[in-house]
Amino acid sequence: MKHDIASIEHLSDLSSFEEIVDVRSPAEFAEDHVPGSRNCPVLDDRQRCEVGTLYKQVSAFAARKVGAAYVAENIAQHLRQHFAERPRDWRPLVLCWRGGQRSASLTHVLRQVGWDAQQLAGGYRTYRRLVVAALNELPLGLRLKVVCGPTGSGKSRVLQAIGHLGEQVLDLEEIACHKGSVLGSLPDSPQPSQKMFESRLLVALQRFDRERPVYVEAESRKIGTLHLPAALIETMRAGCCINIDAAFAARVDYLLRDYAYFLRAPEWLNERLSSLRHLRSAETIARWREQVRDGDWRALVGELLEQHYDPLYFRSQNRNYVGFAAPQNFPTDDLSPSAIDALARQICARST
Repeated sequence: MKHDIASIEHLSDLSSFEEIVDVRSPAEFAEDHVPGSRNCPVLDDRQRCEVGTLYKQVSAFAARKVGAAYVAENIAQHLRQHFAERPRDWRPLVLCWRGGQRSASLTHVLRQVGWDAQQLAGGYRTYRRLVVAALNELPLGLRLKVVCGPTGSGKSRVLQAIGHLGEQVLDLEEIACHKGSVLGSLPDSPQPSQKMFESRLLVALQRFDRERPVYVEAESRKIGTLHLPAALIETMRAGCCINIDAAFAARVDYLLRDYAYFLRAPEWLNERLSSLRHLRSAETIARWREQVRDGDWRALVGELLEQHYDPLYFRSQNRNYVGFAAPQNFPTDDLSPSAIDALARQICARST
């Protein structure tokens, strides 16, 4: 193996480098990247498209001539803007998509300066392979305590409150930028790509002390458009269940507070209700739209719970979560912020 090429067998090997420099285009980097890495593209999105088009439509030689000029200009800019203050013993790891010419170009220049730059063998694809392998194994050893309860039970807030008490928490909905239900999309907060979600999830899993329990909210296989790793779903479904048994009126009140942004965006809400048309009759959807139009929010939320969310929830929990047959039960008729904090303290006192 050449002395300027680094092969890694474990994700922990990445920590031996002072910095990870990703030379892929901004669009590639935005889809997913090694957490904490710096994006210093040797071809930006437009340049990469131009060079790729030349390669396909003209020739490899024509593409290389244009691409080399762009690469040289961009590397010079990165040297001045990002690397000029690096010390003599700086040791970066440079990666591109598959460990090809893009990362080789920057690695060569950095080594010519005198830094011990290394090119990642296999590039991003090596990192991605290790992420997938880790997500197939790492969740299996966790001792999960699964916070259950029908929609509007305040599970996410309870989970956050448990975390504030010093317990280990895996907040999947926060990582996924989604509340988990059909109406769970967050305004102005798009979900990450599947690959980015998995990278962020892995970072969270790696931080846990495996001798202590980890609290997680009960989820289906998907959160919005994102799929949970099979090993994590398997471990969650075998975990101990903690059931928040909230009164119906308290759940309605909670949802009116927690989903207040829907009240300010009725058109967006109607669009989300349309996604239920394959599950509910046209008459029902039309009635819910009328309630949105009239601002009859309490009636709308109550019907959504009774006719849609609750039936789906109980079928799913009874079928998928082993511990749901005999959960630790925590009844409450109050889901105000102070009551949620008190509920979290009760859960921690009884279940740790």
